[in-house]
Formats: sequence, structure tokens, C-alpha cells
Amino acid sequence: MRFDVQATRAHFPILSRQVNGRPLVYLDNAASAQKPEAVIEAMAGAMRGQYANVHRGLHTLANETTEAFEQARARVQHFINAPTPESIVFTKGGTQAINIVAAGIDVKSGDEIVLSVMEHHSNIVPWHFLRERRGAVLKWLDIDDDGGIDLEALDALITPRTKMVALTHMSNVLGVKTPARRIVDIAHAKGVPVLLDGCQAVVHGNVDVQALDLDFYVFTGHKLYGPTGIGVLYGKLDRLAALAPFEGGGEMIDIVEQGRVTYNEPPHRFEAGTPPILEAIGLGAAIEWFAAQDRPAIEAHEAALRDYAMDGLRSLNWVKLYGEARDKGAIVAFNIEGAHPHDVAQILDRQGVAVRAGHHCAQPLMQRLGVSATARASFACYNTHEEVDVFVEALHKARKLLS
Repeated sequence: MRFDVQATRAHFPILSRQVNGRPLVYLDNAASAQKPEAVIEAMAGAMRGQYANVHRGLHTLANETTEAFEQARARVQHFINAPTPESIVFTKGGTQAINIVAAGIDVKSGDEIVLSVMEHHSNIVPWHFLRERRGAVLKWLDIDDDGGIDLEALDALITPRTKMVALTHMSNVLGVKTPARRIVDIAHAKGVPVLLDGCQAVVHGNVDVQALDLDFYVFTGHKLYGPTGIGVLYGKLDRLAALAPFEGGGEMIDIVEQGRVTYNEPPHRFEAGTPPILEAIGLGAAIEWFAAQDRPAIEAHEAALRDYAMDGLRSLNWVKLYGEARDKGAIVAFNIEGAHPHDVAQILDRQGVAVRAGHHCAQPLMQRLGVSATARASFACYNTHEEVDVFVEALHKARKLLS
């Protein structure tokens, strides 16, 4: 059956608006996706009809909200095939999820963290904290021009001092998908845990954390058609239990006395204070909506959009593409010859086309590619081939104005 993109678009109210007098063509999905009506209504409904704080209340509203909050945790569990809801920690985003792990592991001076040069800053800076504060050593895995990694080089980087291999599951710039299970097998053969940043990958393909044998997996809600302010840290229970608490406060404790404190079990150990209640409910609604869609058809549709866009850009000898791996997600990074990507993005915006421009929080990757910035078009389930045509035509206009 052919994917019905128009039926999908009908779920997203914002797609009917205009920008600068033109129909909105939203191609900034790798930064943040738009929200379906189901998410908007789930959050509004919780505020209208049942809101209270969670877990410690004994009244009806508290019980109803707690049930909705924990139901969202269960939806996340099933979505990534985690073994138990207790292995799902709600965070304020993918960035905080990585910080929880980085701050919680036992690292001493000279211990090593293995990263790649195409990581998002959220999977770089928390490890730099360990370098600055505890004397950790960051070891960098290079990539080829399309974002491919050398697994033999990865194996060579791992030593008895390696404490974590922390890599992206899918690059937010090049769209390349890393070979997750092979990475895990290499690291585990040497007794080293693996954290994968799944903020892009979880949107564009099925993720099974048990099949991948992952120690930690993180993603954010706002790229997955859910709200901002909510993310997920998955961890094997023994790995979570071994982490030091990240923040102190209510809910994450067991006993607090003047002379001592004991801590709650995961996941609550890492959910100090009032959690992002409405945001978790919104994420649960987003996952419920997304899981009900024909996901293989969505993946095929997004792949077709990616190929159509890349073919269109390849036909322009004044456009440089970055990352042309065959198995990549629906992300296209590019530059127009002789033009700064910020100028390109602004001219496209005047024509109703929203793209991202800059270093995409991936400055080591920009250095590897030999550029300071790129423009980036990224596609979601609601984008169309007609929008790609508008995008390519807008690039022609941008070049004329910038030449």
C-alpha cells in the first residue's frame, strides 16, 4: 500500500500555516519535529482535567496523574523493547541523559572515553567535564568522508583503561547510521560498556535495546514528535544501579537523616524533584501515535525523500553535498559554492522553506569536513516530494541572489 502522506499531514496543525506569505515547508526536523494533534491534546487534557504532582499524593488527581506518568514510562519501555519499566529514566532531554551517565561512572585520572569525531556536542562536552575535573583521556575515532567508521580502528582504541565507548547511533549532520551491534560486540569483548546517542536514530528506524545488547541508550522527545523538556535514559539495571546519583532532592532518596542519606532504586534515583510530568505524558502520546503508524512505510517514504533531494542537489554543480553513504537517514547537509550557509538559510526562509544552518553542535565534524558550517535539510514523515521541489527551486533563487 502506498504511504498516504496527506493523511499524515492532517495530524499536524502547524503544517497548514504560511511563512512570509508562502506555504510552510518545514525541513528542520533533525533539530526538532512538529507535533501531532494527539500530543497537543494529551498535554492540554492533562492540564484541563487531571493535573497534580506524582507519586507521593494520596488523592484522586495525584493517583490519576501518576498513572498517566507511569503509563508513559511503560510506552517508552515497549517502544525500544527495554526489559522492564525500571530501566527507563525520564530526563529533561538527551543531553541530560548523557550527563547523568558521564557524571555517575567511576573515572580516575588516566581512564579513557572513546568518542567519534561526528558526535553532537551533547555527547562530547559531558566527557570533557571528566577530562577537566578527573583527568580522563578522550580518544577520538575518525570517520571517512561519508561518516563511515573503521571497526578495526575502534577495536585498537579500546584499552584496559577504557571506561566507556560513547558514539552516535545516527549522525545529526551526515545522517549516517553506525553499526550498533558490531560496536557493542567489540567493546563488550574487552569488558567496556557502550552508550549510544539515539536522538536521531530512534525517529528513523526500529530500535531494540535488548537485541543490540546496549548498556545505555539516550534519546529526546522533541525530535520524536513529542514535546521539549523530556528525554529518556535507558540503562541495564545493574549499570544504572552502579551510577552515582546526578542530582539530589525529593523522590531520589530512601532515607534522609541529619547524619546520613540513602538513595532510591533506579529509575527514581535519577528523577530528583518534580519530574517533567506533562512532558512525559506528551511523550507517551507521541510514542502511541507514532507506533500506530505504518513505520516501515514511513521509513520507505523518508528514504525516497532523501534520495529525491540528493538527486536534485547532485544535479546542481554549484552545490556541495556532505555524507553520501547509502544507508543513511533522511538528512542532507550541503553548501552552495561561494555562499555562507546562514545567508542561504535566510533566503530560503523568505520563500517559506525552513532549514538549519551552522555547525549543528558538531564542531569536531565540521573540522573533519574542512568547513565552518553547512546548511541542512532534514525530512520527517509529513514531508512531500512537492516540498523537495520547492526547496530545490528556492536554492536556485538563493544562488542568483548570492552570486
